[in-house]
Amino acid sequence: MAAGHAVRPVSTPAPQRSRPSLWPEGSPEATEALARLLSIEERQWHALKGQPRRRAAELLAAALVQLVNGGEATPMVQQALGWLQGDLRDPGCPQHGR
Repeated sequence: MAAGHAVRPVSTPAPQRSRPSLWPEGSPEATEALARLLSIEERQWHALKGQPRRRAAELLAAALVQLVNGGEATPMVQQALGWLQGDLRDPGCPQHGR
């Protein structure tokens, strides 16, 4: 070793403990599965669009996905409440003149 060069001990970082999750294991996948199940697909839209409880459930499931994944759930929850309280209604289909 050349003179003047100090040997520094190699330090290994302490193992980092993973932070305990706020949600049980599998929660993101479970909420996403529920959201997919309750989602009103394009082909179902005409049959289900006027059912406020169905629309609210779809929105609440999507809000749950956002909540578990650290996103903003409040707007979807508020919209779901609008459907449940009768403040929101089916706007009609522009292609059918309503």
